[in-house]
Amino acid sequence: MFDWIRRGACAAMLLTGLGANGGAQAQEFPQPGRPLMFVSGFPAGTAIDIYGRIILERVQRELGVPMVIDIRSGASGNIGMEHVARAAPDGHTITLATSAMMAINPAVFPRMPIDTQADLVPILGVFDAPNFMTVSTEKRPDFTTCQAVVDAARARPGQLNYASTGNGASTHLAGAQFASVLGLNLVHVPYRGGPFAMTALYQGDVDVFFYQTGPVIEFYRQGRVRLLAVTSGQRVAAVPEVPTVAEACNLPGFDSTTWYALMAPARTPQPILNRLTEVFTRVANEPEVRERIAAMGFTPNVQPPEATRARLARDIVTWRDVVARTGARAE
Repeated sequence: MFDWIRRGACAAMLLTGLGANGGAQAQEFPQPGRPLMFVSGFPAGTAIDIYGRIILERVQRELGVPMVIDIRSGASGNIGMEHVARAAPDGHTITLATSAMMAINPAVFPRMPIDTQADLVPILGVFDAPNFMTVSTEKRPDFTTCQAVVDAARARPGQLNYASTGNGASTHLAGAQFASVLGLNLVHVPYRGGPFAMTALYQGDVDVFFYQTGPVIEFYRQGRVRLLAVTSGQRVAAVPEVPTVAEACNLPGFDSTTWYALMAPARTPQPILNRLTEVFTRVANEPEVRERIAAMGFTPNVQPPEATRARLARDIVTWRDVVARTGARAE
């Protein structure tokens, strides 16, 4: 009998020890030698990829493990988001998601692979990115102001068009929102990403392209495009000469800005989330990182998890209304 009690006690101690060790191991972050996978839902050269490369060395130095940029593009970012949502919740798989992915996609896609509020959890909001109303300097020399485009659209309803980086993308919704507010009949022409849409703009296949700040500012500085207005509520520090849509087209309150936030799988333990937030907050606030972000035309806007979660909840409602009003749908 005593032998049975002794064996039971030993077994209980063993199970307790394994549970404690297993729990400690599960909570260990980062796991030595295991890389941090930074998932991009869009191709190389886009804002998410660029930001990842800006912070890569700093994050590696902070965490002591490699950081790998893992590109999983497609379906307006849904493929990358789903991969992260389904990943092990151990802090080693994160993504930089846009408000278009998180708040617009649920409104324009008939079926979403994940629930962006339930399956992902914010680590940190990092920066904001408006779109520029962009035209080709060569193909549209008459489009020198936002008002000139509006006048042409009203004179030729249904004949002017605008490019986007795909159905449901922020570049689509910015144009749709602009046309809706002004009562314009603009034809939407979706492309499979920014480079294809920009080529169409150069060739004169499309009249206007509401493109994000980072990629388009360099083309503007080269003189290849004209920036007629920016869709944010405030002018962009990198190109302060470009007016807002509200200013250029007399549309007080117009604002169509995309924000970017780091996200992790929803089941990630809070201590790991706290560590990620601590590290990325420190990196995002480094002066050189902020300067490089601002030079790209983005606005550094570091937001804690709670504020990012609230911002997402508000934007889901806002963009659901915009989509309902414009009839935008992903195909």
